[in-house]
Amino acid sequence: MRSLNRIAMGVGVLAFALLLAAARQPAAQAPPAAVTVTIDNFSFTPKEITIAKGTTVIWVNHDDVPHTVVNADKAFRSKALDTDDQFSFTFNDTGSFSYFCSVHPMMTGRVVVK
Repeated sequence: MRSLNRIAMGVGVLAFALLLAAARQPAAQAPPAAVTVTIDNFSFTPKEITIAKGTTVIWVNHDDVPHTVVNADKAFRSKALDTDDQFSFTFNDTGSFSYFCSVHPMMTGRVVVK
């Protein structure tokens, strides 16, 4: 009987130790939410955004003409986006990412990833 009590006590101590270890673990962080940039009236809105690493940016074309989303450093490039088409890219690296529309180069924007 004593050995059973010792085993039960040992299991209880082990379970308590495991609970303490789990409580000390940092909570899992939720992935960053997606951010939307609209394309309308021959402009990107907002023109510049600052996001956390791992965030997905979605560009949605609301213009009546096609546009593209192109990074000069070739990190990302969309196909021609017709009305209501969208393009997304997940930023897994920090830095500043300038982009433009290859059809209308005066259309520019920037994503800053921290």
